[in-house]
Amino acid sequence: MTNPISDIEESDTILVTGSNTTEGHPVISSYIKRAVEFGEAKLIVIDPRKIPLTRFATLWLRQNLGTDVAWVNGMMHVIIKENLYDKTYVETRTEGFEELKETVQRYTPEYVSKITGIPPDDLVKAARMYAEADSASIFYCMGITQHTTGTDNVKSLANLAMLCGNIGIPGGGVNPLRGQNNVQGACDLGGLPNVFTGYQPVGDPAVRERMAGAWGVSSLPESTGLTLTEMVNKAGGSIKALYIIGENPLVSDPDLNHAERAFANLDFLVVQDIFLTETARIADVVLPSTSYAEKSGTFTNTERKVQMVRKAINPPGQAREDWEILCDLSSRMGYPMEYRDCKMIMEEIASVTPSYGGINYTRLEKEGLHWPCPTVEHPGTPRLHVDKIVRGLGMFHAIEYHPPSEIPDKEYPLYLTTGRVLYHFHTGTMTMQSDGLNDLAPECFVEISLQDAQDYNVDDGDLLKVSSRRGEIRAKARISDQAVRGTIFIPFHFAKAAANKLTNAALDPIAKIPEYKVCAIRIEKLWVQGEDR
Repeated sequence: MTNPISDIEESDTILVTGSNTTEGHPVISSYIKRAVEFGEAKLIVIDPRKIPLTRFATLWLRQNLGTDVAWVNGMMHVIIKENLYDKTYVETRTEGFEELKETVQRYTPEYVSKITGIPPDDLVKAARMYAEADSASIFYCMGITQHTTGTDNVKSLANLAMLCGNIGIPGGGVNPLRGQNNVQGACDLGGLPNVFTGYQPVGDPAVRERMAGAWGVSSLPESTGLTLTEMVNKAGGSIKALYIIGENPLVSDPDLNHAERAFANLDFLVVQDIFLTETARIADVVLPSTSYAEKSGTFTNTERKVQMVRKAINPPGQAREDWEILCDLSSRMGYPMEYRDCKMIMEEIASVTPSYGGINYTRLEKEGLHWPCPTVEHPGTPRLHVDKIVRGLGMFHAIEYHPPSEIPDKEYPLYLTTGRVLYHFHTGTMTMQSDGLNDLAPECFVEISLQDAQDYNVDDGDLLKVSSRRGEIRAKARISDQAVRGTIFIPFHFAKAAANKLTNAALDPIAKIPEYKVCAIRIEKLWVQGEDR
């Protein structure tokens, strides 16, 4: 996030898209609702489902799946045409405006409506509402990123924010909501295949030399690694073994039938986790690790805030902290990793990560710190790009709309999108250990609009077979006004009816993120609620 969470209540206009915030990020949704209910903020929600947050929205736009670049370009078309953009900001703090202007010229509200299904007048209202606000913030989640055009979607939202001068100001910003509690920290500390800690590129010789010196080795490879989806594609081929920590890809990966075949071809699989997940059940070796309450360390949250956590209880059985397992394994493989405690690890992180350079346990014991925090005297940076964009000038990207990689046809006439429900987290590894949560959300469901239910002669509770080109699952129908005609929603948490048996593994060419959020399916009623099966 470019701005801290507290800035939400300083926003005049809040735009939420690709995020069912109430169920996916309930704490942040409370800030948004409070800003609307008890403040003066206006809320724009742009989402294909009637998510709970729409109840608080000043304006709700319901776009067709996978058409985000088109509506963002449409909003910018209106803003430029009506001279609502921040000319001073654009002229002094950005570059590439003329190319952007030329590209969005043809994205008239009428043209955009044909692509997105958004009424032209509503698009104009949204554009004016966003542009005329003194401060406007954008919040998005995986409904924006998990597309073959995910990178384009994110760049488009950045274009919109810069166009109206909403970067570097209180109550503004472009704010991605992270999908898990330490995803930000994992990325910050090198959990991506093309960077070292602090997003220092693997391809930079000076960075490699510096990191090699810190780690006491002669050299480091210059080639980038693979993303998870790419690893699965190579499993059993060039990749013979996988070591998986705190992840359950046999529920969370797209095109699960393909993933299951790939994992079966591995010579060796290691899983390190706190419960015996679906992936751990097929592993050759399972290493029991500790939960968040059983270890000390730091988490970096969605607003870039590094916070200390302290061990509250002892772990069960032979479970050990992740860093201890990794250090032991590394030492046995010939590279000694000798740390006394987590504090010593944090000291190394600060020494090799410029954005974490001033963060240490002494400071974190008193308060959390937002990176970048380069020195121990630095107070941290809750808000990015205040005086200038970090790269110097903000770069506009002129982006054309491209449709999803798979759209409905006669054989598979419906769209599928996936997401979360409030009561379960990710693949349910932890939440499905709770009887109370299982009572509230016991099984998978197929959310379907009343119109589609009538078209397919489906009643609430009927068992449906849902099929795509990759697989099929069975789950009960749930008729809902949250659904839009032609689009089915299925939560991905439930292994017994794993939505990812259906989803498309097509990748964004830059970020390599799969297109979880849109694919083509068909439905078939198997039995009626109340009848014997």
